[in-house]
Formats: sequence, C-alpha cells, structure tokens
Amino acid sequence: MIFGLACLMFTHKSTPHSVSQGQAEGIKVNKEVEGISDSGGRFQRFWRKPPRLPPQLPPDEKGSIGNLPHELQKLNTGSKWVDRQQRVQKAFIHAWSGYKMYAMGYDELMPLSQRGVDGLGGLGATVVDALDTALIMGADEVVSEAGLWIETHLSDRINKKGQVNLFETTIRVLGGLLSAYHLSGGEQGTNLTHKGPKPTVYLETARNLADRLLLAFTSSPTSIPFSDVVLHDPSAHRAPDGLSSTAEVSTVQLEFNYLSTVSGDPRYSIEAMKVLEHIKDLPKVEGLVPIYIRYGPFIKQIHLFSCLHAINFVHNYLFIFFPFLLVLWQLLGVVN
Repeated sequence: MIFGLACLMFTHKSTPHSVSQGQAEGIKVNKEVEGISDSGGRFQRFWRKPPRLPPQLPPDEKGSIGNLPHELQKLNTGSKWVDRQQRVQKAFIHAWSGYKMYAMGYDELMPLSQRGVDGLGGLGATVVDALDTALIMGADEVVSEAGLWIETHLSDRINKKGQVNLFETTIRVLGGLLSAYHLSGGEQGTNLTHKGPKPTVYLETARNLADRLLLAFTSSPTSIPFSDVVLHDPSAHRAPDGLSSTAEVSTVQLEFNYLSTVSGDPRYSIEAMKVLEHIKDLPKVEGLVPIYIRYGPFIKQIHLFSCLHAINFVHNYLFIFFPFLLVLWQLLGVVN
C-alpha cells in the first residue's frame, strides 16, 4: 500500500517537472500543459478539489445594514451580542493597559518578563496596530493615548531608526496609519471620533514613512523591490540570500494604492503595481510562480525553485510522513 501511494505521488508530481523542462527549451507553458497524458490528468483531478466560494447575499440584501434581514438585525442588537461586544472591548482594553504600563512605545510586550522589545524596527508597531482597532471599538481613551503617541514620537522615530522590513512595516505601520486616517474621517475632512490628533497627522506621517519605503522599489534593478530599508539614510538593500518572498512583494499594493488615492501622489501606486505586472509576465508552472523570486534573471529561478520545491516535497513525505504512517498502521493492526 505504501509503495502504491509513493507511485501515485511521483506520478502526480511528474507534471511540474515536464513543464519546467519545457520552459528550459523555450516551449510555452500552456502547450506543455496540453501535452500532459490523460493518466496524469486523471490523477490531478483525483487530488484537486474545487475551491470553496464565500457565501453571498442576494442582490436585494446587499448594501447597508438597513437591508439586512429582520432576524439578523435582531441578532446584532440583542442583549446577548451587546454583552459579547463589551467583553471583547474589555479584553482589548486590558491588553492595551498592560502594554502601556510595561512597553509603551516598543514594538511588542513580552508578557512574562514584563518588558518591551523592538522586533520590528522600533516604530511602535503595537501602538499603530491598536489604533484602528480602538477606533472601530469606540475605545476613546485608547484612541487618545495611541494618537497622542503617534503625533509626538512616530515621525521622529521614522527619521532616526535603522533597518526595517518592507513587508512588515507596510502592513503594520503604514497600513495602521492609513486605517486610522480613514476611520477618523480623514477622507471627509472631519474627525469623526473627536479623539486623538487631526486625521492629517496620520496621513503626513504615513507619507513620511512611505517615501522611505519607496526606496525598496526604486533602488532595485528590477520591478521586484528589495526586502529591507534603512530609514535614517535612507537606503534599501536586498536580503542576505538575494531572495524576495513572492507573497510579500505582491501583497503591499493595497496600502500604496490607497496612499496614492488619498494623497494625490501617483508614485506609490505606480511603483507597487509594477510588481504585479512583472509577475504576470513571468513563465509559470501550472499557472503558479515559486514562493521566492530573485532580483535577477527570472526564468532560470522559476525552474530552480520548482525543482527545489519538488525535492522538499519528496523529503517531507517519503522520509518523514510515510515512516510515521507505517508506525501508526502497525499500532492500529492494519499492518502485521
């Protein structure tokens, strides 16, 4: 049985190998996929499942909360759900109080040692992270405290701090500032919460940070940005191994696009969207690019990392999973 499963696995994994070989010979991926044997196609259909689609409201029920079904509105306003909301808010405020007491201004709180650490570049990531949550929850005291810290300290830290990761800083600090700008009414030119600084403070701080992060894009020899930025120089450089995570470079577009929208400066969107355009034009294996991309020649890297991924798959399943499965079957009495 184990031998049969191993044969089945290798038969299933043969497709990416043939496609990669075709790429090295200059053959288009689509033609290679069409040339796959019928038996390989049957195995692929056996392993693959159709994607699960999210539930959707009927067209007449989309839009505002006033269009929600009556029973759902009752559920949202029932005392049980209000009580749960209050408990969640209480837990959030408790966590914020501990952070404020022991680690205010640090990126993270170490709860056991009760001290703060700067694991994300020292930009007060937890403060910015917590701000948009506090705005949504209506935790006005937290909004005021976090907003005051950002107005007083964050710009100075951006100007003086050292190396930060492009992806983490974008999704947590830049994204947090832009979320605070939106939720505090910045797009409408008002401060809807009446707490914390004016929304323009968040936007100006976000632009100061984004101007430095933009160097990761403009300093790279290709459309794939460097992974790290030194804020006080400012400058950017690649990761030590010369690789860039595909997931990271292709998921920062939301923040940069939104910043261009609200600031009127198209530079952020233009540079970020070059990444997606470049990835779209790359040769692909079954429609996919590898989990890492080099900043240099890409066709060879596609082939290289597809092979490495296959080797990793064989290592994990042949040498780790199958022995464990054999022991389990012996314990259950399936194998004598």
